[in-house]
Amino acid sequence: MRGGNGNGDAAGSPRVVFGRVVRHCREQAGLSQEQLGALVYLTGDMVAKIERGKRTASEKFVIDCEALPELPTNGTLRVLWEQLREHFIGHPYPAWFDRWPDVEATARTLRWFEPLVIPGLLQTEDYARALLCTRVGDSEDDIDAMVAARMARQSILDRDKPPTLWVIMDEGVLRRCVGSPAVMKDQLARVVELAGRPDIVVQVIPFTAGAHQGLNGGAFVIADLPDGPSMAYQDTARAGQVLESPDDLDSLMLTWDTVKSEALPRAASLALIKEVQDDSWS
Repeated sequence: MRGGNGNGDAAGSPRVVFGRVVRHCREQAGLSQEQLGALVYLTGDMVAKIERGKRTASEKFVIDCEALPELPTNGTLRVLWEQLREHFIGHPYPAWFDRWPDVEATARTLRWFEPLVIPGLLQTEDYARALLCTRVGDSEDDIDAMVAARMARQSILDRDKPPTLWVIMDEGVLRRCVGSPAVMKDQLARVVELAGRPDIVVQVIPFTAGAHQGLNGGAFVIADLPDGPSMAYQDTARAGQVLESPDDLDSLMLTWDTVKSEALPRAASLALIKEVQDDSWS
């Protein structure tokens, strides 16, 4: 197992200390690990690993726990997580991505196209971990840091005035098994939940559309900023890149308009997501 014993196995490590507090709160509330996991879109096994200090608790996990009436933590988990933040997150981003989370956090609108996987801002922790575990050469601590950072980025969706998030995905994203059928079922349930918010639009390009413009390139995100020109992030085979030139932005907007024309309407897309959730991942 890569990563050796790591800090997660040390009796007084930040992850172990935090995990003990989570377990105490859960047991006081009379919840099993499976019950708590179901309430925060994690498996019971993942909750167990957090409680044992084997996995880093993400900020989203803390926020979701604090919001549960079934788990009266009174802010304890939030305060403790903030004290241990530096131990949990560190600096997990590669240099070419380091600018993007700040852009993402200040955007008024995010237009996100994904041909292969669920967009990061919509991913559950189990899905993100299953995806990141496929990276060759990363230790368990590296993966923990990347998962925690990805979950932390999702906090922009819970602000009083979140950005408008408009996502277009290929149908293959819904049908590709990442992790396990249980992970996929929970992931699509999460997408359905988020797609019900007024500031989040999710559309799907169905298989019946055949070949389309989005299959010729990778994923990209266009961010409309309040006090400046738009910026974009684009995935490539080797690394991602942040784009600012008007020509690059015009090209991506043309691609966006093209894939949008192939996508199902909002209600029909949601119906397809629910259908795949029930038929493929039950």
